Amino acid sequence: MKSIKIVTILCIVSSLSMASLANAKGCLKGAAVGGLAGHVAGKHAVLGAAAGCAVGRHNANKKEAEKQKAASNTAPSAAPAH
Repeated sequence: MKSIKIVTILCIVSSLSMASLANAKGCLKGAAVGGLAGHVAGKHAVLGAAAGCAVGRHNANKKEAEKQKAASNTAPSAAPAH
């Protein structure tokens, strides 16, 4: 139970210390899931939260890149009509 409190405190502190909310995309959700999984898997909640944050950010960045790529592919071309 103590490790869950530590993970919660770390998540709050890290989210408050980030200059931009864009950097936190995926991190909080990943940290929560990773912290819980790490706690259940052998009292490694902090390690699980750190790994979950990294994976969550990676997935959020990947999703954002795919969204931008799809938006650029669907943008109408600026070619003049004849």
